[in-house]
Amino acid sequence: MDDNTTLPDEVFISVDVETSGPVPGLYALLSIGACVVGQEDKTFYIELCPPDKALTLPDAVAATGMDIDRLCKEGTAPAIAAAEFASWIRQVSGNTRPVFTAFNASFDWSFVNDLFVRAGIDNPFGYTALDMKAFYMGLSGCSWDETRSSRLPEALQPSPVREHHALDDAVAQAMVFGKMLNYSRSARTYFPNQNI
Repeated sequence: MDDNTTLPDEVFISVDVETSGPVPGLYALLSIGACVVGQEDKTFYIELCPPDKALTLPDAVAATGMDIDRLCKEGTAPAIAAAEFASWIRQVSGNTRPVFTAFNASFDWSFVNDLFVRAGIDNPFGYTALDMKAFYMGLSGCSWDETRSSRLPEALQPSPVREHHALDDAVAQAMVFGKMLNYSRSARTYFPNQNI
């Protein structure tokens, strides 16, 4: 199938975050991974130093495999991380519109937006995000429950990666979304409940 993952006026950027809990502002953004859909070698990864007052859910941090003490010593300050991420987004998007793309985008986008707001940087993605789960639901006609990554058809599954590593997850998501996007642009028809 031809690669139809880019348009002349927009670039899809797959983003994944790891956090210390479910809510930005209360819990810390620990890492950001991102890559350009269709050009998965164009990547961004950064680990952040959590703010002193950030709450931590031990299970959430354990799932990431990250060490909060190490991040406090070696992680990048949030304002610097925001500036570096914004710069990378501008670099890879050039004169096109960057489109924040994620699997469960509302979660990831909320943490990234909070990072930019607190740093006083305009969010390069604006106030919108493309959710891969919703895109797949519309593409396939499946139920919401069937949008879980474990339930996606074999043809959409990416190569195995480390789970809960922001960059690995962003790359895997980009591969999945690239396949969905290619299929949607080649089919251009409604096809309920078909395996892709």
